Amino acid sequence: MSNPNLVALGTITRREVMRILRIWTQTLIPPAITMTLYFMIFGQLIGSRVGEMDGITYMDFIVPGLVMMSVIQNSYGNISSSFFGAKFGHHVEELLVSPMPNWVILTGYVAGAVLRGLMVGVIVLLIAMLFTKVRIPHPLVTFTTVLLGATIFSLAGFVNAVYAKKFDDIAIVPTFILTPLTYLGGVFYSVKLLPGWAEAATHLNPIFYMVNAFRYGLLGVSDVPLWVAYALMLAFAAALAAFGLWLLKRGVGLRS
Repeated sequence: MSNPNLVALGTITRREVMRILRIWTQTLIPPAITMTLYFMIFGQLIGSRVGEMDGITYMDFIVPGLVMMSVIQNSYGNISSSFFGAKFGHHVEELLVSPMPNWVILTGYVAGAVLRGLMVGVIVLLIAMLFTKVRIPHPLVTFTTVLLGATIFSLAGFVNAVYAKKFDDIAIVPTFILTPLTYLGGVFYSVKLLPGWAEAATHLNPIFYMVNAFRYGLLGVSDVPLWVAYALMLAFAAALAAFGLWLLKRGVGLRS
């Protein structure tokens, strides 16, 4: 007999994936267009004047940051909108009263968001190949970094959705927190270019470590030790997962 928890997990994940594919013109095409513009404007037009960054052509330098940026934004956006939609339509109440454990609910929604992040990441990487030669000298680092990054921001998006009371609340964190952290996370520049105080402040940005770990996977260079990046990513993932499970257990923002 099939494990009922695995059946429930597969059902939630499959529903999330079908939602992504059903509205692919909203979930997959816009980030592809946006990243193409980034490659054209920053990579080709501006990059030709910038020259090299850390001994790497500017186009190659920004590829890891742009891929990770798209993964983070889409993982976060997918689960925050999907889970809040379930709250708004009172579908989540059916999940909470069902016999499935909280970890199944959380894992199912996170898995769907992570898969969207990975799909968009692959699309952006393929687009990057139209502008430069993409090498992956450390495939394991590349995959695990993007997987951890997508997981972390899927869990963060879940927390946002739990606390959100209206659809406008979903846009506050991406606009005022996520976007600034992404742009200041070393996507377009090396932290070595910054003055001392700004470099120190950048090391407080979690996205900075994800971008650099992913850059190491693609280019073999990083502004931070790889073990530090992994330690922080694993700590963030564990803390957010525990917090998400606690929110489901307490029914914070979910039970009226």
